[in-house]
Amino acid sequence: MLKTLGRETKGFRLVSVLTPILMIAEVIMEMIIPKLMASIIDNGVTPGNMQVIYIVGAQMIVAALFGLLFGILGAVLGSHAATGFARNLRRGMFKNIQTFSFANIDKYSTAGLVTRMTTDVTNIQNAYQMLLRMSIRAPASMIVALIMSYTINRQLANIYLIAVILLGCVLVYIMTHATRYFTEAFRKYDDLNESVQENVSAIRVVKAYVREKFESEKFRKASENVRNLLMRAELIIAWNAPFMQLTVYSCILLISWMGARLIVSSGATTFTTGDLMSMLSYCMNILMSLMMLSMVFVMITMSAASAKRVAEVLDEKSDLTNGENPVMDVKDGSVKFDHVSFSYRQGKGKPVLQDIDLHIEAGQTIGILGGTGSAKSSLVNLISRLYDVSEGSVRVGGHDVREYDLTTLRDEVAVVLQKNVLFSGTILENLRWGNAEATQEECERVCRLACADDFIQAMPQGYETYIEQGGTNVSGGQKQRLCIARALLKKPKILILDDSTSAVDTATDARIRKALREEIPNTTKIIIAQRISSVQDADRILVLDEGRVNGFGTHEQLLASNRIYQEVYQGQTQGGGDFDEKEGA
Repeated sequence: MLKTLGRETKGFRLVSVLTPILMIAEVIMEMIIPKLMASIIDNGVTPGNMQVIYIVGAQMIVAALFGLLFGILGAVLGSHAATGFARNLRRGMFKNIQTFSFANIDKYSTAGLVTRMTTDVTNIQNAYQMLLRMSIRAPASMIVALIMSYTINRQLANIYLIAVILLGCVLVYIMTHATRYFTEAFRKYDDLNESVQENVSAIRVVKAYVREKFESEKFRKASENVRNLLMRAELIIAWNAPFMQLTVYSCILLISWMGARLIVSSGATTFTTGDLMSMLSYCMNILMSLMMLSMVFVMITMSAASAKRVAEVLDEKSDLTNGENPVMDVKDGSVKFDHVSFSYRQGKGKPVLQDIDLHIEAGQTIGILGGTGSAKSSLVNLISRLYDVSEGSVRVGGHDVREYDLTTLRDEVAVVLQKNVLFSGTILENLRWGNAEATQEECERVCRLACADDFIQAMPQGYETYIEQGGTNVSGGQKQRLCIARALLKKPKILILDDSTSAVDTATDARIRKALREEIPNTTKIIIAQRISSVQDADRILVLDEGRVNGFGTHEQLLASNRIYQEVYQGQTQGGGDFDEKEGA
């Protein structure tokens, strides 16, 4: 974990080193001042020597000014290092998340990743700043103060040493018991963020079903869970202050009592009033250092759980990687499934696809039908290598997809997913996700193919119309057509439409299919649909049933020989027709 986080300090290591050095320099200046104060009292005030007072006083002012300068510089550089470290952590996590396969993404919730990049990184940032400053300053101040105390009087200095040991034991106990509550609290933060995210993204549904009270109660429970865990942790940490105060006051009383006795018994020869003042100053330095250390321990305790969560994301490696010499060119759009089986848990769970064996020629149009849960989407996800097969192989253009450079493969396989996503920005900006260099004319052309040009031109700003986050200001059918146009702009060798015309009317659906057939004849088109009308003119149709091939042929062949296809066709032409509908239901 520490090694992982340490890599993200790149670019800020110099300031991370300079900060502790400046803190140590500040401590040295502070430790000089009590010694100079004792000199003023013993050699200036007591004998009435004004010259000594002026000289030593000037030295104290210089030491204080240098201490202030070192402290300011340390604070500035420490803040620079901590904020830069936090930036690198967020950037590193985001960059690594972009490399995740679907299998990697499935390990984390969206809310969990958001929490890691916000709350967890902030905790680490605060802890890192305290580590650079307080965790160096406090021990240095304590050690130097102890050394200076021993040079004055060993007997009195032993009081400080005992206090440090006792208080250290208390701090370790507090930190150990508070950590587990902080760890659990940050997990609950994920639930809290998930509740907020879900509510905001689905606010229209919430209002439509008048579920505001339900959502408010769900948020209240999530918020209360976080509060309870943090309260338990804080109740443990709260013991830190009384123990600290008890130690401080005990040390002051003992030093004052024993120091006064030494002054009286020695006649102010072996132990002077100035020495007592110095010891009391060092007492405050030592105990304030302990107070700062306790704050550092608390922050480390809070951030330890965050650090583990962040390191987990940074260390996560995609299970989809390029080989040593990846293929950099996809010859054509042919696809071959060679006895493919697939499980989302890499062989540990029940296979969702079993023994899929089929061959698709380049330029063919293939329809895929099947009920809910028949693994239609899982099948096409294997083509662009969003997942890896558990058994067998998927070949595109004559090569196993695992032999290709991932970027090369996915550039040639355009997928319009079941859940269409548009991003905030203009229509043109969304279209150019398919090709960043596409001209206005090219964008308009693919929109005409996807039957999107008409409604775009009808908008007040046309192609410069701003799309709200998630595409909330366009209809479902319009969103689907824009996503199809975006995919066409890639000029892929394989085009996959995953139930991507479900929200458009049958006439528009037919126009889109006609355009695809005529305009991109050499592109392999794989169409997943619920309506037989969307695939009946395909070269061949694949019928999936519970992850197995139930039929593969033309519309006429399946209508003559495949029971599932017959039932669905009859149901849809006669006004029914749901894949999940049972006989007699």
